[in-house]
Amino acid sequence: MIQSMTGYGRAEKEGDNFTLSVEIKSVNHRFKDMRFKMGSVFNSLEIELKKMLEKEFVRGSFDIYVNYKRAQKLQSEVELDTLKISNYVKMISETLKDSSVELKVQPTEFLRNDFYVEDENKEDELISMLTEIFPLAVENLKSSREEEGRKLVNKLKDHLSEYRAEYEKILPLKEGYQAKVKEKLLKRFEKEALDLKIEEPRLLQEVIYYLEKLDIDEEINRIAIHLEKLSEILTGHKEMGRQIEFLLQELNRETNTIGSKSGDNIISESVVQMKVQLEKIREQALNIQ
Repeated sequence: MIQSMTGYGRAEKEGDNFTLSVEIKSVNHRFKDMRFKMGSVFNSLEIELKKMLEKEFVRGSFDIYVNYKRAQKLQSEVELDTLKISNYVKMISETLKDSSVELKVQPTEFLRNDFYVEDENKEDELISMLTEIFPLAVENLKSSREEEGRKLVNKLKDHLSEYRAEYEKILPLKEGYQAKVKEKLLKRFEKEALDLKIEEPRLLQEVIYYLEKLDIDEEINRIAIHLEKLSEILTGHKEMGRQIEFLLQELNRETNTIGSKSGDNIISESVVQMKVQLEKIREQALNIQ
């Protein structure tokens, strides 16, 4: 499915001794960037977790948070490591003894995981829990990105329809536009020819050359091809962000060329609106995988 690069996935599990949660947030990025924020107990799993993300996602910036706490049913059975607390207080006291800072310790400061008596099987239990629920968080993130992707594609299609509507206004005007330019040039050249004594064949040759430079048929045809390709991509089910980016560059180039060649006010107004819609598409497409 089409994915946005913005999404959120979460999973949680309560085990015998701990409750563990995984949160993954993603935003847009040209490539793939991952930042893990979790305790050292999970370091051995980081490479494996990265591979899971790389398998599912092509682009994006990912922040992965892994947190755990003692299970609610064991909160009243907490056993503090008194030796660790004693050493901690002693270390802080020695650090402050030569300063004027007074040591103040609140008992609640020692109710953090750092001061609990370590469970012998803590690491095995936590790693097992993370291995089990991380794929669930990834799947939830994927679903979130797909939902956002559907919304983005609908917006892109709306802007593309408005671009196409302005483009189609130009189609019936291109022949009349050339006729107007030709008539204007002939009148101007006829007037100048009287003074400069320019031969008529040469005059017509210059008119034709000038009209060829102002011809917008090629740009019109290339825009039609790019629009067809863009519509095809938006109905696909794979990575499309970079393809859209390329086609937008091409559409912008052809649209600008029509604007620079045309002196027709109606065509110029349509070109301005076409460029507005291209910019809106570009802004939305930045977030598509």
